Formats: sequence, C-alpha cells, structure tokens
Amino acid sequence: MIKAGVAGATGYTGIELVQLLHRHPHVEIGWITSASSAGKRLCDVHAVPWEYPLIALEEAYARAAEVDVVFLCLPHGQSIEPARRFAERGLCVIDLSADFRLGHPEAYRRWYGMEHPAPELLPQFVYGLCEVNRAQLRNARLIAVPGCYPTTVNLGLYPLAKAGWLEERIIIDSKSGVSGAGRTLKMPYLFVEANENMTPYNIGYRHRHIAEMEMVLNAASPNGGYRFTFSPHLLPVNRGILSTMYVRVPAGVTEAQVRDLYEETYAGEPFIHLLPAGQQASLRHTVHTNRCAISITPELPDDPACRDLIIVATEDNLIKGASGQAVQCMNLALGFPETAGLL
Repeated sequence: MIKAGVAGATGYTGIELVQLLHRHPHVEIGWITSASSAGKRLCDVHAVPWEYPLIALEEAYARAAEVDVVFLCLPHGQSIEPARRFAERGLCVIDLSADFRLGHPEAYRRWYGMEHPAPELLPQFVYGLCEVNRAQLRNARLIAVPGCYPTTVNLGLYPLAKAGWLEERIIIDSKSGVSGAGRTLKMPYLFVEANENMTPYNIGYRHRHIAEMEMVLNAASPNGGYRFTFSPHLLPVNRGILSTMYVRVPAGVTEAQVRDLYEETYAGEPFIHLLPAGQQASLRHTVHTNRCAISITPELPDDPACRDLIIVATEDNLIKGASGQAVQCMNLALGFPETAGLL
C-alpha cells in the first residue's frame, strides 16, 4: 500500500482523481490541497461523502515525506514549482497540466508564448500515453499526463502513423463536453450559453493541443511531417470527447489491412475498444470509463480502391483524458497491475 498526495483537488479533474484513488486497492490518500478551500473538508466543496481535510500547498510541502506519489491537478502554469520541489524530495510526480508535456523548450515557447521556467526538467518527464510509451513509464518518476484531445487523436491515428500509412494532411473535428473547459466561471460555459448550442473555438492551426499530436505522431512515423487542421467544439454535455479524423492512406492499402493493423497494434490493450466494421464509436461507449473507443470507416464503402478513411475515437475527458490516465500511469510507474482501480 502506498500513499498519494493530490494538489488541487477541487476542480473537475481533481475530484475525479480523488474518486479513483479512494477506491484503488493499493492506494491511501495522504493529503489533498486546495488554494481556494484550505481549512475546509472535501465534502464541504463537492457532493461527496468523504471528509478529507483540504490543506494549503505550503503545508503539503512540509508533509511531503508522508506520501510516495504526488498528482498535480493545478491550472496550467502552476505546476512547475511544485513539480520541482516534490521531485527534489524523491517523490513520483504525475502532472495533469500542460506544463511538462512538450519535451523541448522551443516547442513550449512556440505554443505557450513564453519561456519555460524549468527547461532542465522537460526532458526528464515521460509523456504518459500508456499504450504508446508503456516501456518508458515503467518505474518513471516524472510523468506528464497527455491532454484530452491529443489522447483521442493520438490513439486513433498511432497505428497508421507507426506503419507509415498516414499521408501528410490530417483533418480533425473534435467535440468536448463542457467539463473540459474547467470549473472556472466564464460566460461561454454558463448553462444558458452552452445548453442547446455548439461552439467551435481555436479552429485551424491554433489550439495548443496540436503540439502533442505533432510530437507523438511525427515521432511514431517513418515519414512524419504531418499537417494538421484541428477544429475543436464545445458540446452541450457534461463529459466526453468525440474526435473524427479524416485521413488518406497510400494506394493499395485496403480497409481489411487497416483493421488488421489496428487489431495487431492494440491486441491485449485493456482500455482500447475497437469497434467492428459498420459500427461507430460514440460517447456512450466510453463515458465514466478509462476506455478509448475507435471505429474505422472508408469514405466510399463500395469502392475497394478508396484511400480516404474516417477514424472516430471517443473517451471520457475526465478519465481517459485526464485522471484515469494519470492512475494508469501511476500503476505502470509503481509496479501495480495496469488496470488496478480502473475497471
């Protein structure tokens, strides 16, 4: 049995993580921090039965020796100093923000518009896409949990990229539940604004998550150089992401070969659900689970020479897209069964 600390547990991702850790057979929660609710109990700020006390981050630093692993569920830009301090204490650090996902300072500068405050730490973090980086995650001490959109896109396209069957242009249409925008009070996320509405944002080549898609798929491919058009949308549901990817494969590659490739790549993967021909991945396949569902459809089903495919991948943005994947990473890093606490 190990003990875990959770920094920033009162957002949607944080409370989801606490729920997963609370039922994990090999984990006890040592402490939980909250910047806005320190001094209260978790049940005072969330509709949960647990009376875990909420402490300030400074107190967590003083109590670092009480835990073995720390999860950082802090807003983007706020994980860097805690990651440094907890890492210096020898703890396993799992960061759910974007602060350590990109391995190079230049990429961080390009997409986040600022110099990374701790560039020396970037190459030390393992990108926590478990199905792709499982070997690197075993015994890892510093882990960056992937973003929600990139998880669907990278898992949806990784087999094609690795095989060199993915041509240069990739068009992605993604839709996310409102919880993906966080718990902050902003006009677009009010009920009367989001309900019965669907809104695109940061469309084209603007969303920061494109950086993770480029990083993973270009590294996997013998070809690389992919060009992304990415259009995310806010969907009026609480949770879930559905990404529809329009891609072209080389001449002579058949739908049957693509299906065989995916089945071979993801054989034995406990959290990948490949849909049979004729079925489409939907949010209901994955919400409230740590699974990613993937469907494969040729654009012209009656044309065996058709090179255009439509890949759909779905996940629960709070679980496989965040907290569940963080627990999956912890299981790999600390030697627990990969599915522990997640089935």
